[in-house]
Amino acid sequence: MTSPWPITFDNVLAARERLRPYLSPSPLRRYPQLDELVGHGIAVYVKHENHLPVQTFKVRNGLSAVTALDAATRERGVIGASTGNHGQGVAYAARLLGIPCTIVVPVGNNPEKNAAIRALGAELVEFGATYDDSARRCAELSAERGMWLVHGINDRTVIAGAATMTLEIMEQQPDVDAIFIALGGGSQAVGAMTVTRVLKPSVQVIAVQSEAAPAQFESWKAGKIRRGIPVRTFAEGIATGQAYEMTFPALKAGLADFVLVSEAALADSLRALIRTTHNLPEGAAAGGLAGLRQVAEVYAGRNVAIVMCGGNISLEGLKQILTN
Repeated sequence: MTSPWPITFDNVLAARERLRPYLSPSPLRRYPQLDELVGHGIAVYVKHENHLPVQTFKVRNGLSAVTALDAATRERGVIGASTGNHGQGVAYAARLLGIPCTIVVPVGNNPEKNAAIRALGAELVEFGATYDDSARRCAELSAERGMWLVHGINDRTVIAGAATMTLEIMEQQPDVDAIFIALGGGSQAVGAMTVTRVLKPSVQVIAVQSEAAPAQFESWKAGKIRRGIPVRTFAEGIATGQAYEMTFPALKAGLADFVLVSEAALADSLRALIRTTHNLPEGAAAGGLAGLRQVAEVYAGRNVAIVMCGGNISLEGLKQILTN
């Protein structure tokens, strides 16, 4: 029988060694007001991936993928499709290593994320109305130019990079009982399960998605990959309309639970994170807290980690959240 796990624990350790010269561990912090907000005697630990370069965990993914390439492949350059954070992570890695980089984004993509990608020295190509359109064009350009395609999800080195986050969590707080992760493509959640299966199998990994972008949840519930699900969430980092071949089998096999939250709950949790941590989270970064709040009674008295996966919210998006 084929294993559902796309990477091994050894792959994660190798990724950490590749990342070590470039990244310091992100903080894991506890806030008394956040504990009070969640209630039920839960100790809430916030993993601040927003403190990493380019303010997102995706820098782990990009660096892990690019540092794994040989010299000849690096010389040809890398290319990726993105709505922002993956593109910034790959562009940052390419700039550090001095290699060419192209990022393909949908037309009308977040202009602030576009500007950040350009500022990192990458060529920005705008194509299509959706991420899927951009991904198809990205694959075409990869073939035409001979550039290495760094897929945001279906890439084992990307998933191994994301897994280094949970490796840090387990070292920073070995007593953690559960980890709530906002689910986009699944690299963080699959990475988390890969690590906890080895270091502490009792840790539960719980995925969270918006009701306005439920493709991964619907796939998990149905037990098969679903595609073409409408996306209407303001949380760009989890605005995915399908499940993915490389991560879905592990999500199906290993998640302890999958929580679907409303857009209102996401927005309220985003405001709560700003108020209690005085950090600036993006929409997806509120997913872990929103999911935990919805099922808090199940985790009463336990140590729970939530992931502030990024801080790349646009000024206009922040205004809307704070004024509504």
